[in-house]
Amino acid sequence: MENTKSKSVAIIGAGITGIMAAYYVSKKGYNVTVFDSEHYSAMKTSFANGGQISVSNSETWNTWSNVKKGIKWMFKKDAPLLIRPSFEYNKIVWLIKFLYHTYKNNYVKNTKKSIEYGLESRKLYEEIRKEEKIKYDYSPCGILHFYKNDTYFKAACNAKDLYTSANASSEWNIVDATTIDILEPGLENAKGILGGVWTPNDYTGDIHKFCIEMQKTLTKKYKVQFKFDTAIDDIAQLSDFDIVVVSNGVGSTKVASSIGDSIPVYPVKGYSITINLDEESKKFAPHVSLLDDEAKIVTARLGNRFRVAGTAELDGEDYDIRKDRIKPLLDWVHKNFPQINTHDYTSWACLRPMTPDMMPIVEQSPKNPKVYYHTGHGHLGWTYAPATAKLLSELIA
Repeated sequence: MENTKSKSVAIIGAGITGIMAAYYVSKKGYNVTVFDSEHYSAMKTSFANGGQISVSNSETWNTWSNVKKGIKWMFKKDAPLLIRPSFEYNKIVWLIKFLYHTYKNNYVKNTKKSIEYGLESRKLYEEIRKEEKIKYDYSPCGILHFYKNDTYFKAACNAKDLYTSANASSEWNIVDATTIDILEPGLENAKGILGGVWTPNDYTGDIHKFCIEMQKTLTKKYKVQFKFDTAIDDIAQLSDFDIVVVSNGVGSTKVASSIGDSIPVYPVKGYSITINLDEESKKFAPHVSLLDDEAKIVTARLGNRFRVAGTAELDGEDYDIRKDRIKPLLDWVHKNFPQINTHDYTSWACLRPMTPDMMPIVEQSPKNPKVYYHTGHGHLGWTYAPATAKLLSELIA
């Protein structure tokens, strides 16, 4: 067996994928150092996501129905999926590859793999909670998908077969409107609900808190070093390390290009709001995590905060928080939970590192054998990260 104790590993990125990579690689006995351009862990894509560990949100986007929606919504400012028209080269190439994977009909195969990652990650998170005693507003609340549109609800019912074929039938339970009222009484003002899908094994937690607490554990227990305020754009900056793991989201493409690699990661922008609940609003905010598939909005109750996240926007590397993209999130709350007071909230935007086939990249560089990639997790980094990071550690070892 290889003597890992003398091997040094540099991990670029201290978000959820970098943190999980550091955890499983250090447990293999390697000497790990994590680099991040920010001042703290999890300050970009892993700061304020939807909060869901969601096996039930595993379906990839490579379907012709999503392509039609994307074209239809191109000029609608509040569209759930917005492709801003431009002649940006990287966007055009990524969209062509997305269409290619749609044409190749990889949806079922990749969705099954996505479900597999999610199931494995849930098991690993449970192990981490027991072994490391991490506190991060974890709530075993389940996720409730609800539908007001008959077309979307029929599609959800048809998806049952997909989860069954992936040996995950318990992750996709069709329920009627009456059952929804029982599962989440707070939805009583959400008029017109036809039915839904109940996934009792999914749960929620604060990804930012998790990363911060894991950083403390990694430093104290596993002797991992963290180098913040340190931007790494070129692998040559880490020539003293035996192994380099590239795990810094949309920044991974620039690092990869420094050794001649090209990885198909493109920034897909997402937004969230976090409402600080006053005493009255606490009575009405849902405790069950919700997913409105038609609006592409998810929610999570994080202690005394209510997180509402969603939308997808293809517009390059732009971190600006746009009011016309935040407004649909607020409107959604006002419509479905009118008793919640939204006067005290914060807004946030991130760039999800998406691949055109919606699958994460976990592989060794074909150009430089000391370099490994752990990136491209898209909107499911919180769901995938432990499973892919453990796979990465095994690949390295």
